[in-house]
Amino acid sequence: MAGKDSLALLERGEIPPRYQRNSGTIGIAGQIRLLQARVAVVGAGGLGGNVIELLARQGVGFIRIIDGDRFEPHNLNRQLFATHHTLGMNKALVAAARVAEVNSDVQTHAIPEMLAEHNAETLLDGMEVVVDALDSIACRLLLSQTAQKLKIPLVHAAIAGFTGQVGTILPDGPGLDKVYPTNIPSGKGIETLLGTPGPTPALAAAIQTQEVVKILTGIGQTLAGKLFYFDIGLNIYEILLL
Repeated sequence: MAGKDSLALLERGEIPPRYQRNSGTIGIAGQIRLLQARVAVVGAGGLGGNVIELLARQGVGFIRIIDGDRFEPHNLNRQLFATHHTLGMNKALVAAARVAEVNSDVQTHAIPEMLAEHNAETLLDGMEVVVDALDSIACRLLLSQTAQKLKIPLVHAAIAGFTGQVGTILPDGPGLDKVYPTNIPSGKGIETLLGTPGPTPALAAAIQTQEVVKILTGIGQTLAGKLFYFDIGLNIYEILLL
């Protein structure tokens, strides 16, 4: 009901207090668009937890959260929803509970299972934007292929150590097969070797979130067909073409 109340106010030209600090960048029309949007976040760990938190605070009206994993002690250094209380709990369910505390305008659909070939199309169906917050290259490629098949924009990010990359994959543009070889073995990426300090996923997730907002509102220039690469250890920030 709260979401309908906020929409009614915005449609009358009034800005609810919780969105006043958004209005200077996206305006009333942009906020209405966000409240009506449907976004899927695949992965609710280091990247996904930050993305979900930021999308909820920005006022994205519906967030589908897909993750079959549970919080473990090694998640505590970087995963926003990992606490001593949530250890052992499913990440998607914890994330949905957190969103309910942050913004009652936002509806969530928590799916406590992993994205796989047998369910990918069903889980992404009806979404306007999909966020790649995964840590498996094979799963990323499946996600990219499925999103392009369903003609849904995908916002990708990957992190390892002090480095990360963010890009937007449009349905008619190059996919993640331009970034990763399609015959790569299954399993985790280089993140498992280099580790992940908390600032790395936080930075990547902030850029991802802004890409989602740009796609939905049409305000700003997206990273479509590009990769934003950063190394916060060496202060390197550059944009690469796919």
